[in-house]
Amino acid sequence: MIERTITPLLKRLAEYFPVVTITGSRQSGKTTLAKSIFKNYAYVNLESRPDRQLAEEDPVAFFKQYRAPVIIDEVQRVPDLLSTIQVLVDQEKKKGAYILTGSHQPALHQEIAQSLAGRTAIAELLPLSIAELTRAGIQLERDQYILNGFMPRLYDENIPSDLLYPNYYNTYVEKDVRQLINLANQNAFETFLKLLAGRIGQVVNLNSMAGDIGVSSTTLASWLSVLEASYIVFRLPCYFNNFGKRLIKSPKIYFTEIGLATNLLGIEKLEQVARDPIFGGLFENMVVLEALKARFNAGKQPELYYFRDHNGLEVDLILNEGRTLRPFEIKSAMTWNSSFASNLKKFMKLSDEIHDPTVIYAGDLTPETESARYINFRDTAKAVIPK
Repeated sequence: MIERTITPLLKRLAEYFPVVTITGSRQSGKTTLAKSIFKNYAYVNLESRPDRQLAEEDPVAFFKQYRAPVIIDEVQRVPDLLSTIQVLVDQEKKKGAYILTGSHQPALHQEIAQSLAGRTAIAELLPLSIAELTRAGIQLERDQYILNGFMPRLYDENIPSDLLYPNYYNTYVEKDVRQLINLANQNAFETFLKLLAGRIGQVVNLNSMAGDIGVSSTTLASWLSVLEASYIVFRLPCYFNNFGKRLIKSPKIYFTEIGLATNLLGIEKLEQVARDPIFGGLFENMVVLEALKARFNAGKQPELYYFRDHNGLEVDLILNEGRTLRPFEIKSAMTWNSSFASNLKKFMKLSDEIHDPTVIYAGDLTPETESARYINFRDTAKAVIPK
């Protein structure tokens, strides 16, 4: 098992909270990680029908069989169980007694807000990061990261990406979607997902896509919410303040697993990656998600945005740290060019609160110029979680 950056955070949370809830996309390694950290805990998976039925019908008997400390996997399958955990927590008053994992963000968060408010800490685990792979001695080239993706099973079990992602889609994506909505048109949904993959890093116009797919924009908005709830996609909001600019207000869309996106686009071989028309978007997706993973692994809110105004000025990524904005421009090129920082230079003029402009690109030359500093994409995590 590859060491996960979030491990110290989970251990620390268990010292202060009676319940620790680990959410995130399916197959991101939640169960493996929980078992490796909390080795002496009992374990139950609510995907198991007998255990799920017992939890639903007789939670008292369920917790007699699975006494704390216990790891409860896929807890979103029996959300009513959380109210029983609340009672037990208040009676037992023990830290780190219940480790919960789940994949559906809204269902879990709603139930937690009602039942476990003040009693649980929430940590979000996404697939492996470049930083984690590097620490494990696995360092790939730019296009290999994009083609392979970051699912733990790729590296722990050596499953080829062209086998893993079709199975992942059929087994988990469809399953989660069907649990959250009544999906009447499977073909239309799959078309929607492929169109989203083709618009990575772009502001998505659902009205336009509705005409292409043949369903209403309202339906597409519902599907997009489900995809976000299941950690399939991530919305990057536009940053707003008093810059006095007319801004694009819609979020940009990225996939939480770049390997799934490339598979949906029909990219099967390494030589296809850089030739793909949206290669720049794929690289940007990888970098943005590396930043998001770093923030989650450190137990921080994302506070990640992009900026675009109606005059065409755009900054790919902005980290909001209190009153300080740190802008990043993302370039897939492997050769350094001073023009990469041109938008950052313009953006810096908008406010005195903007500092440390940075270009993240695929090259190894990392100078600090008057306009910006330059870093290799493998160092993204360090850039958004400075020491």
